[in-house]
Amino acid sequence: MTAIRTLGAVAAVSISALALAGCVAKADVAASDALTVTSTDAACDVSTATATSGTLSFDVTNESSEVSEFYLLADDGLRIVGEVENIAPGASRTLTVVAQPGDYFTLCKPGMVGEGVGRAAFSVTGDTVEATGDDAEQKQQAVDLYAAFVKDQVEQLVPAVDEFVAAYESGDDETARDLFAPTRAFYERIEPVAESLGDLDPRIDYREVDAVAEGLDWTGFHRIEKDLWVPAEDGLNADGSSAWTDWQPSTDAERAAFGDQLIADVAELNDYVHSDDFQQALDAQGIAGISNGAIGLLDEVATGKISGEEDWWSGTDLWDFAANVEGSKMAFSLVQDFATAQGDDGAALVTDIEQGYTDLEAALAEHGSLADGFVNYGELTDDDKREFTDLINALAEPLSQLTSTILE
Repeated sequence: MTAIRTLGAVAAVSISALALAGCVAKADVAASDALTVTSTDAACDVSTATATSGTLSFDVTNESSEVSEFYLLADDGLRIVGEVENIAPGASRTLTVVAQPGDYFTLCKPGMVGEGVGRAAFSVTGDTVEATGDDAEQKQQAVDLYAAFVKDQVEQLVPAVDEFVAAYESGDDETARDLFAPTRAFYERIEPVAESLGDLDPRIDYREVDAVAEGLDWTGFHRIEKDLWVPAEDGLNADGSSAWTDWQPSTDAERAAFGDQLIADVAELNDYVHSDDFQQALDAQGIAGISNGAIGLLDEVATGKISGEEDWWSGTDLWDFAANVEGSKMAFSLVQDFATAQGDDGAALVTDIEQGYTDLEAALAEHGSLADGFVNYGELTDDDKREFTDLINALAEPLSQLTSTILE
């Protein structure tokens, strides 16, 4: 099964504390800053696994056969503290970050797809460093880190979809079923990005009832899902209609067409998030776009996952639920300092939001995890569903105030 970086217990590390590349003069770099990184096809060798807090520079040399990237990840393994990309074979580039005391991970990604290689623990000791730089720089850094997060998730989605589709097209349904939910997690963390691209999200992720209602060809994950979990003869669609109305299990040729279409659509998404158009769109939205993304992902949970209608045939809605929450919390973490900076009311709002995520994650953990799997949605009781609904509502109320607060 494709491995997934899970959020786990996210430490409350703010964007200004994590990394403000370029906001501290080179002369102020910490004494322990003499860090070199060698990226190869199979390894990511960092000259030391420890450093002293302050401004750190990682001089990255790419000795792999492909264009590579280097990441410094926060202790949850999901949030990106800093990254440098598009390092050509034989070339070198430098990543400079302000690193606070704490635990991190280093990682290289030759080919700029997949999970990367050489993931290793990296620790920073010493005193807390007060980051410098003006408000505009910090806001742009938040935008840049969100862009890096989105690109990383899509880069992992590409090979995961390749593996999933290969199993589906070959008729290895057992393997494809195992891969369905973990593959989708990469997409669910950044779904609002795809939703902004016209018909791309409908092609990738529309449910049957949505496609029929809008008169669209039904393709993507959920078209394949129904082939993998063939409904009973008396089975019903989410809208109460017969599951077999205008539907039959796909032929081998149809499987090949649906699988190849999903690969092509995900490749289009990958091209977009690595384009100037994507960066320009994020720059135009600024931190409000990140905040609205956090809100939008929680809305995805409230409108689809909590009802059990998203993954109607597989019952894997809790996987999507958890990934949406992860993506939402990651986006929130990038802008929470801007809310706190608005005074006592902003700080109180951040506290309420953090508690909301904590409570929701604890409830999810009672039913499994992205790392180990969740129970089938059909196993949830009405009380379980009511608890989730109450927790989502409790988080949604303060989260809905986030964008207006950070823009005050």
